[in-house]
Amino acid sequence: MSETRTVPSLRTPFTEALGIEHPVVQGGMMWVGRAELAAAVSEAGGLGMITALTQPTPADLVKEIERARTLTDKPFGVNLTILPSINPPPYDEYRRAIIDAGITIVETAGSSPEPHMDIFNAAGVKVIHKCTSVRHALKAQAVGVAAVSIDGFECAGHPGEDDVPGLVLIPAAADALEIPFIASGGFADGRGLAAALSLGAHGVNMGSRFMSTIESPIAQAVKERIVEASELDTNLIFRSLRNTARVAKNAISDEVVQILADGGQFPDVQPLVAGTRGRKVFEDGDLDAGIWTVGQVQGIIRDIPSAGDVVRRTVAQAHRVLTERLAMFG
Repeated sequence: MSETRTVPSLRTPFTEALGIEHPVVQGGMMWVGRAELAAAVSEAGGLGMITALTQPTPADLVKEIERARTLTDKPFGVNLTILPSINPPPYDEYRRAIIDAGITIVETAGSSPEPHMDIFNAAGVKVIHKCTSVRHALKAQAVGVAAVSIDGFECAGHPGEDDVPGLVLIPAAADALEIPFIASGGFADGRGLAAALSLGAHGVNMGSRFMSTIESPIAQAVKERIVEASELDTNLIFRSLRNTARVAKNAISDEVVQILADGGQFPDVQPLVAGTRGRKVFEDGDLDAGIWTVGQVQGIIRDIPSAGDVVRRTVAQAHRVLTERLAMFG
């Protein structure tokens, strides 16, 4: 059911640190985090994210940021995923573009944000670093990030190699961290937000849920597949390579799993997992064109609402759930 009524703001240490109304963050997803989606989330009081590397050049990123500003005057951020590569993107140029465009919130992921912290700090940029373990979160805290987003094993994309689900990882992070943190992986509604807050997090990061919204720029067939799929319809690939990724279960990911299970190595599957093939899925709606990421949470995603409606009803449902549970104590 749609929750379109005005909901009270939900203040936590995370919202206070970032200057937003609700502790609901749209994950920075490759080919998905564009201006329309990020702006819609932020306009509803959450925190939208433009994905830097979705834009082919730093100059294109600046244009995308400017486009988002025509859609909302509320804070939004930019995701900068930093990964080792034979031919790495010009990360320094993307970082400079982010700063010059006046962005004050950046989500980093992949490698340590430490090499970027001095420059971001000097520019007044607050960094949210995405981690898959408490030890990595503590390292991020030590290098001065403003907040951490911690991914449980349920998440889409790379869950790390520890296989710790959110029900354990979130309270473990709460016990260890001094800075605000949000929970990621397995969240799609207010029940999840209520649970995350109860476990000690200060908000949630949702990726798959925002993929299946009106403003999401991916093909309608992909959105409908997320709604139809169950929590069982993902595959874990690259397990034997110690670079695990959770992706949608389809003909390609089934083939990758089988090749690696039979002793294959990365060169044997490289043509199957090329990013250009995954982009084709999102752009053309051909669900078996390549590998595409989605989380187990798709099993509780049952509609394609507006992104703003997702934010509003998530907060409203969390308020209702927490209020009803507290009433049980009489």
